[in-house]
Amino acid sequence: MRVTTSSVADDEKADFWSGVVSRTLVPVEVRPLTGRPFDGLVESHRLGYVRISTLEADAARLSRTAALIARAPLSEPQIGVGLQVSGRAVLEQDGRRAEVPPGGLVLYDTARPYTVDCPERFRTHLFHLPRRLLGVPERDLRHASAMAIGPAEGYGSVLLPFLGVLAASAHSCPAPVGDRLAGSVADLFSALIAQLSRARAAHEPGTPNEHLVHRVREYIDHHLGDPGLSPERIARAHHISVRYLHRLFEGAGVTVSRLIQQLRLDACARELARRGRTTPTVSAVAQRWGFIDPAHFSRAFRAAYGVPPREWRSRRNDGAGRRAAGPTAEGHDDLPVPCPISRDRTGRSGRQPFEEH
Repeated sequence: MRVTTSSVADDEKADFWSGVVSRTLVPVEVRPLTGRPFDGLVESHRLGYVRISTLEADAARLSRTAALIARAPLSEPQIGVGLQVSGRAVLEQDGRRAEVPPGGLVLYDTARPYTVDCPERFRTHLFHLPRRLLGVPERDLRHASAMAIGPAEGYGSVLLPFLGVLAASAHSCPAPVGDRLAGSVADLFSALIAQLSRARAAHEPGTPNEHLVHRVREYIDHHLGDPGLSPERIARAHHISVRYLHRLFEGAGVTVSRLIQQLRLDACARELARRGRTTPTVSAVAQRWGFIDPAHFSRAFRAAYGVPPREWRSRRNDGAGRRAAGPTAEGHDDLPVPCPISRDRTGRSGRQPFEEH
């Protein structure tokens, strides 16, 4: 999809461009910062469950307000990463301000208000994907939002060139390749959030408990595929009691056991959504991420995503085939999005075969 304001009446250009951005990404308000007729372009493509959009326009302020969020809530909250190609940008979210120079990037959460000021003509690549598929805790996400990273800053030296090439070639990627690349993007963004969260924690005063929670999360991530991972094992590894471990996670609104299951389900969902020449069976994916009870896995997956794992995979693959045939009129696809996590997915029953691909 590629839309410009070139054929729109001068007094309607800004509203027209704002409408295109709102329909393609998320609803925003656009206020031009120049006195001349507004000029803008939006180009957008799907890469699996990642939407890659290029915005080019005159100086403007883009605002995602609380009123817009309340009036048109998203069916699935999205994480956005902006790669600034030219022009400067200043993003504000959660009371923080990130100045993004050309060549830099910034992360934001579309479920919460934010503003982006572009004081000069700009060009930016935006990457949006469902927040749940990243498998990161809310606390880390809030720490990482509105933090800028430059091309020479550690992880940025690897991530920025990759994203630039991906944005330039997204339109030509076959659907199976795009789905596999989308999984890589999700993994890279998860790593980015972890890095930004640690960087902010290092520069802000915190309690010893916060540092311990970070160590526990890293331990869980490292051992996620081990079926023996449990609160008891985690507590022993960190020389604390199980009771104290549960107290550490009270503020996160999730128990340790449910957090482990949630992260495992998210990892399975990402892997099942990928396409390639050789795709593992549902049972292989489940076992790789620590599920040893087939019935429990199937029930838990259905509770979290609304469909059984086999249907999730087939819908994603069918959707990729439709994307290969061409986008819809507004550039959106009609793939299902994950449902909110159910609060009741702990039941177990006798063993039965996994649903296979």
